[in-house]
Amino acid sequence: MDFASLMTAQIAKKKGSTTKSGDSSSGSDSKDAVTQQKRYIRNGEAEERRRAEYLAAQKARDAEREAKAAVKRKREEEAVEEKRIREEKRRRLAEESRIRREAREAEEERARRKRLGLPELPAAGEADADGSNSSNKDDTAADEGEDLPEDELRKALRENGAPAVLFGETHGRRLRRLRQITAAATAQLANLPVPTILASVAEKDMKVPAVPDIPRDPAGRKYLFRQLASYFNLVLREWQMALLEATPTADDETEASRGARSIMEQSRTAIKPLFRRLENGDMDDKILAAIVEIVHAAQERRYVDANDAYLRLSIGKAAWPIGVIMVGIHERSAREKLHGGDKGSVMTDDVTRKYVQSIKRCLTFAQVRWPPDDASQLMG
Repeated sequence: MDFASLMTAQIAKKKGSTTKSGDSSSGSDSKDAVTQQKRYIRNGEAEERRRAEYLAAQKARDAEREAKAAVKRKREEEAVEEKRIREEKRRRLAEESRIRREAREAEEERARRKRLGLPELPAAGEADADGSNSSNKDDTAADEGEDLPEDELRKALRENGAPAVLFGETHGRRLRRLRQITAAATAQLANLPVPTILASVAEKDMKVPAVPDIPRDPAGRKYLFRQLASYFNLVLREWQMALLEATPTADDETEASRGARSIMEQSRTAIKPLFRRLENGDMDDKILAAIVEIVHAAQERRYVDANDAYLRLSIGKAAWPIGVIMVGIHERSAREKLHGGDKGSVMTDDVTRKYVQSIKRCLTFAQVRWPPDDASQLMG
């Protein structure tokens, strides 16, 4: 190979390497331009991107919030519907219970009035409440039910505190007036847990006086009897409502709830003799003073003091002798002290014992219904 061919080959080789380096440099320049294009963007494009991301996130949050609100509304609607169903069941059961109680108490009232010789109560719907009837219908009102002789009718009106005769009144109108009075009295009795002829006292006027301030005059004692009867009816009514709210349906009743209802019914039945004695006004002064002390302390929410008064009424407060008191066949003087005064004698009478125990049960419920401000006044 000559020198010329070698030089030609070297020149050609150099030209080829220069072309390749030029191509590689141009490629790297294009890559740098693309990189710079991707690395640097305009502020407007960045703002548009941020705005799109913000709107998407806001839309997602709104959708999530709407979904949660829909679920919450559905739960609230279901809760309202369940509450409405429970209230409807409770009202229905209360109405059925009221009807049964009214029938039972009306039967008891009829038996009591028959025993006392009072005129019988008319049946429901017997009295005609329409006052715009004609005079012929008024005169024949006695044919619609049991008629009464004129003298008995006037006597019954006087016993109910109504005038015996009104001007221009016929026998039928007098009979209708008596039926309306007795029907109103029956409705008032049916609304009370323990029916009584004593007029009810408003709750704000039920506060009985302390034992030293017990009235001695007949009018004051009668008002005191009304206060006691109204207070015990209030406690029993609250007791009934509490049991009804605890077990609104028969399916919700448990063994404990049935036992509590039985105790309440026993207390309501056992306290009725106390109401009869209050009606007749033949209360023993010692028992009356003890009951007034119990009720006065309970109304002031001093339940421990009320319980102490109950214990003094039931078992007395005489000191029990300590030591040997019965040696031999004869009782000693210490034993004789047990039979002295200042002892509870009400438990010897079964009727009195039962209504005194009913008062204690009412006291136990009252401290739950009206709890004291001082925790030390809670009975154990």
